[in-house]
Amino acid sequence: MTTAIVGVGTIIFQDEGVGVYAQKYIEQNYTFESDVTLVDGGVLGFGLMRYYQDYDRVLILDTLTIDDEVGAIYNLPSEELLGLGSYKQTAHEVEVAEMLEICSLLEKMAQVSIIGIVPKDIQSVNVGLSDELKAKFHDFIEATMTELSHSNVSFCKNQHEVTLEEVIARYNNPQSQCKEYHRDR
Repeated sequence: MTTAIVGVGTIIFQDEGVGVYAQKYIEQNYTFESDVTLVDGGVLGFGLMRYYQDYDRVLILDTLTIDDEVGAIYNLPSEELLGLGSYKQTAHEVEVAEMLEICSLLEKMAQVSIIGIVPKDIQSVNVGLSDELKAKFHDFIEATMTELSHSNVSFCKNQHEVTLEEVIARYNNPQSQCKEYHRDR
């Protein structure tokens, strides 16, 4: 069974980037024994359609803008997500929902679930996460890994943990990795 883990969002709008950071965190902290592809989906929207067609299982990591407390975490199958009219509040949320609607009409579609977290701020132009989402980030990762376990995806946690802060720094300044590499030589 092929699985794609897709982190979506816009990192320049504070908590809107949590899905992307979660995907990067998982990529750097876990090793998969199964057929798993990790995808930085950013705001690709319709560009992600191939994953819904080519994979058996797709797990979307994203914000979920619904009326609940900041940091509340949901695990929703795609059909439940489409029933939440209030979900579609940002451009990429609209694209994800529309793409799922279109794919549901096609001959083959992956089993899709959304691990969503209620954000505090998705409007401020600020790279990084709010303190509230930082505090809930590991719960978000745990919900993702639990869902993968329930789907019989085999993985193990790497011995050396790359922290959330390191993930954010590396993702937002990829040149820093090159500088560190050259300095260490």
